[in-house]
Amino acid sequence: MAAKDFLFTSESVSEGHPDKMCDQISDAILDAHLSGDPDSRVACEALTKTGMIVIAGEITSKTKVSYNEIARDVVRDIGYTDSSIGFDGNTCAILTAVEQQSPDISQGVTEGEGLHKEQGAGDQGMMFGYACDETPELMPFPIQMAHSLVKYLAKIRKGGEASFIRPDSKSQVTVQYREGRPVRVQSVVVSTQHAPDVQYSKLRETVIDGVIRAVIPADYLDKSTVFHVNPTGRFVVGGPQGDCGLTGRKIIVDTYGGMGRHGGGAFSGKDPSKVDRSAAYMARYIAKNIVAAKLARRCEVQLAYVIGVAQPVSVAVDTFDTGVIPEAELARIVQESFDLRPKAIIEILDLKRPIYRATASYGHFGRTAENGYFTWERTDRVEDLKKAATKV
Repeated sequence: MAAKDFLFTSESVSEGHPDKMCDQISDAILDAHLSGDPDSRVACEALTKTGMIVIAGEITSKTKVSYNEIARDVVRDIGYTDSSIGFDGNTCAILTAVEQQSPDISQGVTEGEGLHKEQGAGDQGMMFGYACDETPELMPFPIQMAHSLVKYLAKIRKGGEASFIRPDSKSQVTVQYREGRPVRVQSVVVSTQHAPDVQYSKLRETVIDGVIRAVIPADYLDKSTVFHVNPTGRFVVGGPQGDCGLTGRKIIVDTYGGMGRHGGGAFSGKDPSKVDRSAAYMARYIAKNIVAAKLARRCEVQLAYVIGVAQPVSVAVDTFDTGVIPEAELARIVQESFDLRPKAIIEILDLKRPIYRATASYGHFGRTAENGYFTWERTDRVEDLKKAATKV
C-alpha cells in the first residue's frame, strides 16, 4: 500500500543553467537539421565550461548547418552576452567533433535494411510516462510549481522588471501530501545568479513577493512555509563559469521531478528514431489520456524496446491503486488502442518537425500543445479509452 501522508520534493533549473544551455544547443542543432531534412539522424551532445562550448555526436543529414552560429544564437538568446556575467556567446570558443551515424545502427532503424524489415527501435531500453490529476496539466504538483518558478524568474529578468537577476537559477519545492493529495507547500528554495551590487534584502523581497507568491497559489502557502532564497548568501559567479554543463544531465527535471520512474535515457539532441525520446513521449501521451479519461487518478506506463525491432517487448501500466479497472485489462487496452512501433509513434505525434528546442527548458511534459508543439500533451484519445473500458 502506497504511503498517503508524506513530504515530496522536486526541483527545476532555468534556461541559463549550464546543463540546460547544453540541452538547448543540442536541440537547436537537431531542429536545424530537421528543418531541411526530416529524416535526419541526430545524436548531438554539448559541453560547456568557462569561455568554451564543445559539440560532439553522430549526425547523418542532407542539411548542412553552422553549428557555431546555432550555438551562439542559443547562448545569446538565453542572455549570456558579456563575460562579466560568466559567459559571452559572441566570443566563446566552439569546438566540434561530429561524425556520421554508425551504419550498424542505421540499418536497424531504416525500413527494409535490417534483420527485421520494419523500422526498428534506435536502441534497447525502457521508457516511462506518467500522469496524475494533481494539476490541470495532469502533472505532479511539486515539479509543476518548480518549473513555474524558474520560468517566471526568466520572464522578469528578460522583461527588465528585475535587471539584477542573471540567467542561472534553480528552484526546489517541498509539498506536504495528506491522503495522497497535495495540501500545502512546506518549503521553497530559489537560488538565482545576480549582479554583485544588489542588496540581499532586495533580492529576497523580489523573489518571495515578486516570484514565489506570484506563482504558487496562495491556498498552498501558510505562515509555516519556509522560504530559502540564495541560501549561501551570494550567487554572482554562475553559468558555465561556476559549473560545467552537459547535455542530458537533468533528466528528472525534464520529466516528472522524481514522482514517476525514469528509464535513464536523456531526450535532448536525439531525433525521434531514438525511442529514448519518442517512446517516452508516447508513454506520457498514453498515461495522460488514461488519467484524462478518469480511468485512474495516477498512471505510469512503461514501454521497453530492443534495437532494430519494431514492437515493444513489454508494455506495463501501474495505476497505484487508483484505477477503475484492473491494470492487466488497462495494459491490454493500451496495446490494442495505440500503435507502439517507432514509425507509428513518429507519425501519430508528428515528430519529424523542428519542435525540440522549446522542450529543452522548463520540462518536456505539462506543457500546452502550442503552435503544434508538445503533441504528446493532447487528450484526444479519451473517448476511445472510455469506450474500451466499458467492455471490460
